[in-house]
Amino acid sequence: MDLDSLREASRLSPDNAPLLKLLAQAELEAFNLENARRALDALERLAPSDPWIVQGRSDLDGIRRRLSGESPVSPVAPVRVPSSGNPDAAIPSPVVDDIDAMLADVERKTGSRPQVTFSDVGGLDSVKEDIRRRILHPLQHPELYKQYGRQAGGGILLYGPPGCGKSLLAKAIAGEISARWMEVGIHEILDMWMGNSEKNLHALFQKAREMAPTVLYFDEIDALAADRHDMRRSAGRTTINQFLSELDGSTASNEGVLVFGATNSPWHLDPAFRRPGRFDRILFAPPPDESGREAILRIQLRDRPQKDVDFRKIAKKSDGLSGADLKAVVERACDVVLSDSIKSGKPPAPIATSHLLEALAKTTPSTKGWFETARNYALHANHDGQYDDILQHLGMRK
Repeated sequence: MDLDSLREASRLSPDNAPLLKLLAQAELEAFNLENARRALDALERLAPSDPWIVQGRSDLDGIRRRLSGESPVSPVAPVRVPSSGNPDAAIPSPVVDDIDAMLADVERKTGSRPQVTFSDVGGLDSVKEDIRRRILHPLQHPELYKQYGRQAGGGILLYGPPGCGKSLLAKAIAGEISARWMEVGIHEILDMWMGNSEKNLHALFQKAREMAPTVLYFDEIDALAADRHDMRRSAGRTTINQFLSELDGSTASNEGVLVFGATNSPWHLDPAFRRPGRFDRILFAPPPDESGREAILRIQLRDRPQKDVDFRKIAKKSDGLSGADLKAVVERACDVVLSDSIKSGKPPAPIATSHLLEALAKTTPSTKGWFETARNYALHANHDGQYDDILQHLGMRK
């Protein structure tokens, strides 16, 4: 289909996300940057979790900078992976400087040992127990596990609806074992120059190995580890291949490195990431149950003025709310208190049950849309029972 036909088809079918993706790709290839930006914006509104959007915006930015005479790395030709395939092969100095700056930025933001522990994570009790048994014990008793040929470290994929504590749980794992915490954003890896994304990934893994024990955390990992069958560009595939190689420890041991990936869309991940030795431990993080909601509310209110709050009553009335939703309830309750204080000219009162109930009445669960999508995948694409936890949570399977 030519570009004019794509534009007309998209105009007639504005809610067709696959068609918008094709249009954005075609506009980029034709260097129609403003049209490409509009198509990307429309695609992001329709399918915000589509992993190609990150690559598309990176391509758009790269083309714009090249047309304006800028270069994000150096004024020389694009850097390519050495023919030997060895990511440690000689790298031109401008690229080394760029990688060093990236590593310094990641370490400055996250290279500490978090003080957060499981006690700061409300709910998710069964997930935390599974993590203790399958992940923390090998890291805390490596000599014992080595006798049985078990290595400390590995990969964990935590999936579930947004706002249910995946990131906080990952940080709490680092706090539980006094490990270094390295949180990596997709923008810190992806690079417009051929081969640079792979080198960035390798450098991050090497840094994590040097600082072990380390929790290397990738949020929204589906944007970096998307199914290769959905990709038209070879650059994205080589980045995924590099990621898989690092997980396998092909160039160096990952002993003491816990690679943690979090995603709202596990169905977009390349199946190769789920093989043994990679993200072979996959855990579902659902919205909190009643006791979990009560624990989250207590954590959110423990440092705020409060009086006679009936936590159990609020927890019972907040079924379906995520941890983020409950945080919003507390924030709205604070707004109610402060607004009343301003109107009356009196000092703010402590937060009470009535304030929370008023805020709760204005809050709807943010997880409904996610479960509508997840239910379809769990019913129709549930290979090897990988989404049984979703069906069980929805009461569709015992």
